[in-house]
Order: sequence, then structure tokens, then C-alpha cells
Amino acid sequence: MRTTLEQIQTALASAYPITFLVSAEEERLERLLQRFGAGARPEPLPVLVWNCVDGFTGDTGDGSTDPLEALAWIATQGPKGLYVLKDMGDVLADRRVLRRLRDTALKVRDSGRFLFILTTDGQIPASLRPLSYVVVSMFPDEAELRALTESRIATYNPSAAALDRLVTALKGMSLTEADHLLRRLLSPEREIDEGFFDEVLAEKEQVTRKEGILEFVPPQAGLGDMGGLDQLKEWVRERSDLFTAEARKQGLPLPKGVLLMGMSGCGKSLAVKVIAHEWRMPLFRLDMNLVFSGVHGSPEWVFHRALQAIESVAPAVLWIDEIEMGVAGYHEGESGSLTRIFSTFLTWMQEHRAEVFVAATANRIQLLPAEIIRKGRFDQVFFVDLPNDEERKEILTIHMRRQGIDAARLDLILLASATRGWNGAEIEQAVVSARISAHAMGGEVTQNNLLQTFGKIIPLSRTMEEQLKAIRSWARTRALPATTQARPEM
Repeated sequence: MRTTLEQIQTALASAYPITFLVSAEEERLERLLQRFGAGARPEPLPVLVWNCVDGFTGDTGDGSTDPLEALAWIATQGPKGLYVLKDMGDVLADRRVLRRLRDTALKVRDSGRFLFILTTDGQIPASLRPLSYVVVSMFPDEAELRALTESRIATYNPSAAALDRLVTALKGMSLTEADHLLRRLLSPEREIDEGFFDEVLAEKEQVTRKEGILEFVPPQAGLGDMGGLDQLKEWVRERSDLFTAEARKQGLPLPKGVLLMGMSGCGKSLAVKVIAHEWRMPLFRLDMNLVFSGVHGSPEWVFHRALQAIESVAPAVLWIDEIEMGVAGYHEGESGSLTRIFSTFLTWMQEHRAEVFVAATANRIQLLPAEIIRKGRFDQVFFVDLPNDEERKEILTIHMRRQGIDAARLDLILLASATRGWNGAEIEQAVVSARISAHAMGGEVTQNNLLQTFGKIIPLSRTMEEQLKAIRSWARTRALPATTQARPEM
């Protein structure tokens, strides 16, 4: 993704009279334009800033707070320069302001005067689009973050590796938020250790929540927390170091994504968290229902913001849960938000160069269009089936360990046989329920407690037997089993 300065340079080189700056960081963008104006050739260009309270700040300008008068002054008397109009985007619904802005843009074209309108939603009136260039500046780029970080931790003499790690950890924060965080965390007696980076990550979670599009998910589950799925685990291990600096130096290809499909409760979401944990990358979840809700704007714009945001925090894992809910109902040749979003996503999956790995999960896999599962978008498509006997033993052992139950004194072969046809979520709930029952009776969990609890659970595979058969039939020739199929059932 191009930096903000590169986007501004393109806008001015293309001689667009209006540039819309999509960002909530007014001060940062003003500083960037000051730098750009000072380095302009053949002569520096002044930066004139207007807002609806003070008019033009500084010695230049007519001081008017009325947008119509301010635009008229720029068109008739304004000198060459970069005009930053901070509140103009909020009044473009007024047709008089829109008319005056369009006329002003036509008058200042090729005159050395450039209009920059700050906005946070990226909605451009149709009449201004031919005269405008849009610069999306969601977050500061790495160079800006590095300059800030070096200035704040210079006295700590950090290693090059620690500095690089801190800059990467701060990605996705605004420059103001990153500055406040460093000021709060750094103190004369503080060391830049693992605890320091944990606090940076915790702050990043809060920043992501304020953005409201992507949800930060702490990737706390490792390979040891996931039972079975041996082929998926091996695939993850083989790619565990491809996002490192050493791999980048060697020019190794980066994996683009994986699609996990199968019955609900079989561990697809857990597998996504495991991938992020094993690859030491932050995990962000995109809720397609939120995209289509309209709470944050038009679905197309919200989806575009989400892709911009995840690129800005790269390297990262983007988790799209129940992806079929976002593309269900898509039909080639149709129009509308769904089709445009689907097309944007396919193109982005194919063409993006950011270090973003897409992990998508799907339950109703028959709803997925063929375009989304072809090679080149997802590196691999895995089918996650119900666990076999050996996998159920692993899953039972994991959940017993979590509940403080000694699995060594239990007959795991019998318990695994008793849970045939169960998914991982059902096994977990059965173990939890058995512990609660044992606690209520004032004793430890026994094998009889577990078997009695098992008898009270009707597995999903029984209530949705027809759907399970259909899913298995669909996936047989379309996906790689996440579990080696050579393991026989008991």
C-alpha cells in the first residue's frame, strides 16, 4: 500500500485541483503537507489552513469563517499554495457550498493552488469526482512510526531487532495514539522486554475497538491446544517462518490464505487462532454482518476501509468467519452491494502485496461460489470433518487437562468410543458438565460421571445427519481433508 506522501504526490502531479484526505488525524496530515510544501520545486508552497471557527489561521487569508466567502477568496485573491480546508467536508450537503467549491476548483486548476479537504468517511459528491483525487490515510506508514519511535526511545539504546519489533507492534495506531502510548509506557527504570510488548499489544486491542470494523482477537491457542487435524498442523508448521525478516531476504513466497470448511463445532475457529499464534502474528476478525449493517456507512466503503486497515497493520492474519454469509446470494452478472464487495474481495485476494494472511471459515460450504475456492486466492482448502477415535482421545485429554482431571486414570478408549460422531465443541461441553456435576456431589470426576453426562447429549451429527452427508459429499473432491484419512475408525 502506498504511503500518504506518495498518494499526495500523485494527486498533485496529476494536477487535480481537489484532494480529499480521508483520515481522522488532522495534525499529522497538516505536518505532512507542511513538509511537502517546503520541499516543492521550483519554489516552496505555503500551507494555508482554514476551519469554521477561526477562518484562515496565520497572517494570510480573509479571516472569514463562512465557507462560501473562504472559497471565493481562494478563487479570486488566494496566492499559490496548499489550502487545507478542515471543516469543508461537513458542509458539502449544502448545494450552495458544493456549487462554489466546484467553481473554485475550476478557477484554481493549473494555477499553483491546490485544495485539500479533510474528511473521515470518504463519501465524495458525484459532481466533484472528476475534479478530485482521494488519499486514504488510515494509519501512519512505517517511516513515520520509526521516526517517532526512535525519538522516544533513543536514550534506551535499543537493539535493532527490538526497534523493528516495536515499530511493527505500533502499526495500526494513529501517530497520536502511538505517541501517547510510548509516553505512558516509557520511564527511566522501564526495560523494553516481553512485558513491554504485551502492554503495547493490549493497547492495540483498544485502538482496534475504537475503529469499529476489525475485532482484535488474542491468539492464545497453540498447536498443543488443538486435537487431531494432523495434515492441517503439518501445513501450518511448514509455513511458520515465512513471515520473518530472514524469509523476506531470501525472497520466499508468502502464503495468501486458507479456507477451512466443515461442520460447526469441529475446530475451524480454533485452527485460525492456532495459525496466528504459531506464526506470531496479530489476529483480526472481520464480521461480514457488521459490514452489511450500515452502522459505519455503505457496505462497499466499510469493506474497503477494512481492507485498508488490515494492510496498514500487516503482517497480520485476517479472519473472516462464516464467509458464506457474506457471499451467499451472489450470482454472476448481478449488481448491488453484495456483488461489488465480492468482486472487490476476489481482486484483492489475487493482487494485494501486503503481508496479510486470510483465514476464512465456512459451515454451509455449498453456498460458496466456485470463484472463491480456486487456486491463487487461497493456498489450500481444508475440509474439517468430525474427529475420528484417535482425535477424540486427544480432544478428551486436552479438555480434561484444562479442567484439572487426571486422564491417566480413565479409559480413554472407552470414552472415545462413547463419543463417536461428536464434534470437539460437544466433547468440551461434556467434560465441563461432568466436572460441574462432580463438584455438586462433592467428589472428583469419575468415568461414570463422564459416561452419564455423555448420555444426556445428542450430537449435532445425529440431528443434522442429512446435512453432514451432503457436506461430506460436496467436499470429497473439492477440499483436502484436515485429517489423514488412513486412520481407521474403531
